[in-house]
Order: sequence, then C-alpha cells, then structure tokens
Amino acid sequence: MRTREDILLAIEKDEWMMTILRTVSTLDLPDWWICAGFVRSKVWDVLHGFDKRTPLTDIDVIYFDPSNINESIEKNWERKLQLHCPNEPWSVKNQARMHIRNQLPPYRCSADAISKFPETATALGVKLDDDGNVELCLPHGVKDVLDCKVAATPFFRCSKERMVIFEKRIAHKNWCTVWNKVQLNH
Repeated sequence: MRTREDILLAIEKDEWMMTILRTVSTLDLPDWWICAGFVRSKVWDVLHGFDKRTPLTDIDVIYFDPSNINESIEKNWERKLQLHCPNEPWSVKNQARMHIRNQLPPYRCSADAISKFPETATALGVKLDDDGNVELCLPHGVKDVLDCKVAATPFFRCSKERMVIFEKRIAHKNWCTVWNKVQLNH
C-alpha cells in the first residue's frame, strides 16, 4: 500500500467497510464522512499484514448541518444505525456543533473539521459519493498514514494547549502496542 488509490482499493475490497459505508449513506446526511480510526486502522492493518481487523472503539460518523445542532438529533441517527448494524459502536457528531464543545471558531464544513483533528494519520474521512463510489477526504494527504507516522496536524502544532491534548491522546491510544511499525513524532 503506497498511494491514495491503494487505500481506495483496500476499502472497496473490504465487504464490512462497504456495508458500513452503504448503511451510513442511507441516512442521507449532509456533508457526511466516516472518519478517523475507521480509515487509519484499515490502512495500518494492511501495512502490518494483519489477517483480522483490529477492533474499533467507535465508528465515527460526522456530518455538517448548521440548521439543527441539537445533540439529540445525533443520538437519533445513532439509533437508526444501530437498527441496521446493531453490533457496531456508532458515534455520530454534527460538526456544525462540535466547535462549541472544542471551544473553537465554527467549522466551515466537515472537511474543515477533519483538518483540525489532532493527528495527521487520523485526519482522514471516507464516504460514498452520489454514484456509490468511494471518496476520501485527506486534508493532510496520505504520507503520514502510509508511513505509520503519528504527527500533530498543523492546527494542533500551532498551540501549546492543543499539543498537550495531542500528547495525552497518543499516550492514551498506545497505538504502538497494536501496530509495531507506528512511529510517534512529538
């Protein structure tokens, strides 16, 4: 696995991932993506030659709808997803609301929110376009995820407070115990 196209192909060949993507697409959420570990873990599993998928703590579904930022709507979407795929750890968040929780200026769209995730290797999203094709959101490219490199995004690097959050996250996530090729760049 060396390119964006390789990532797309790996996702397209993964029946479980495609089922998850098709399920989320039925909700018809505005500006939706499945992001973070859903994509990163797939890439790292392939790069490490794992035959079995590394379990996810959650499946991060994001969308952007400034017309209704009530958190209860997100919980309704999670319940709908649970009906279709009851054994999955769904997490749905409207990025038009998350800037408030993160004490940041408003995000412009879901891709803007993804670009402000803590790690470049996790600032990734995938969805199905209107024709059912797999599409990637890669605001920081694919180099770090393909190199198994965990580095802070530019948004986190420019703030001491955010770098503290970044450091705590990578200590808590402990990715090196799961994927031994992972390199932490503090």
